[in-house]
Amino acid sequence: MCNECGCAVGTGKVEVRDGQGIGTSSQPDAGSVEVLTGILHQNDHQAAHNRAHFDGHEVLAINLMSSPGSGKTRLLEATIDAIGDRVRIAVIEGDLETETDALRIRAKGVPAVQITTGQTCHLDAHMVHDALHLLDLAQVDLLFIENVGNLVCPAGFDLGQHANVTLLSAAEGDDKPAKYPVMFRAADLVLLSKADLFPVFDDFLPARATGHVRALANDAEVFSVSARQADLLAPWLDWLDGRLSSLHSGAVLRPRLVQGRTNHGHVAP
Repeated sequence: MCNECGCAVGTGKVEVRDGQGIGTSSQPDAGSVEVLTGILHQNDHQAAHNRAHFDGHEVLAINLMSSPGSGKTRLLEATIDAIGDRVRIAVIEGDLETETDALRIRAKGVPAVQITTGQTCHLDAHMVHDALHLLDLAQVDLLFIENVGNLVCPAGFDLGQHANVTLLSAAEGDDKPAKYPVMFRAADLVLLSKADLFPVFDDFLPARATGHVRALANDAEVFSVSARQADLLAPWLDWLDGRLSSLHSGAVLRPRLVQGRTNHGHVAP
């Protein structure tokens, strides 16, 4: 599916190991880097346009990323229940097929636009821009963009968001930040979700997951959250309030840069 969007064109060294050493090693060629640079340059141009829309309307845009089943939609439902009476929320949902998640959000009385990507494994800035035509940003304070469930490709595409929030559920294993460094290096906040299940998945250690995030030179906050327990939802809600206050005070909010890209959106060779 990655050939649909070009994200299969890698820029990092590929190694194949047999346990005794490196079997093969390869570097991307100049042509591959040039192709990916072009794709990202076009995307970043649109992302800047999207962000200008958000800034102009003082809308806080959050990019939610994770593997499938980590609890993104359930977290959104709990967030709407908790603050929906004082914060005007809208949601853009990304999935390969179905409107299942958008229907769940709409059932809460919140506008939700579903993007079905077909075979594309992430959202991009152009898709989000198309979705914005179906939302009245003048009536929105907080926009969640729930990305396609995938721990790789979504981290590489700026959507115009102000922050990247990455979920890691108890059932996935606490080693995922080490295995999928690009995703967790790009996170402005990491949520260890389904924290009510920590006693069941007792081999998941929050401290170890946090240690893997820190090993990526990422000092982002790491919260344990549960959509089922109000006390474990509070740190997330406080973080959102802080971001909203910063945006309304005129602060410039930008997501972390993805490793291997310059601040102009190009791919570093």
